[in-house]
Amino acid sequence: MSLETPTVPYWHLYTDETGTSRQRRCVMTEFELKSMQPPAAPQWQGCKHHDGMTVMVTVQPVGWEGAWHENPAPQWIVPLSGRWFVESMDGTRVEMGPGEISFGEDQGTREAGGRKGHLSGTVGQEPAVLMVIQFDTARELTTPCRFS
Repeated sequence: MSLETPTVPYWHLYTDETGTSRQRRCVMTEFELKSMQPPAAPQWQGCKHHDGMTVMVTVQPVGWEGAWHENPAPQWIVPLSGRWFVESMDGTRVEMGPGEISFGEDQGTREAGGRKGHLSGTVGQEPAVLMVIQFDTARELTTPCRFS
């Protein structure tokens, strides 16, 4: 078993001080080696949020594209199968598939050129199956890469 603390990358879609959505590649590094429930063997754990949440699975059909919109609440998005994309107002487009993680937190953007929040949709010839873990409450202050 490796005792080297892991790192886990994720994309953070956030709103900057001008009201523009942007994306930044971030890395989670704070993990503790412990048992989730003894007598299970220790595993690396990193608690990233304590609050109420809603967990759902969504299936975006082939060719699906959402209109420009904000995330309804701060939420982790984890692709289970297929591929999808997120385009932020600054023009950054990120494509993700299974094993890649995104944190959507673009609430409070200001419309610019017909864009507000982000655009997202499927990539390729299969549906994108996504697990969405939506927070019940938003944070007053949001900064890029706030999960470490």
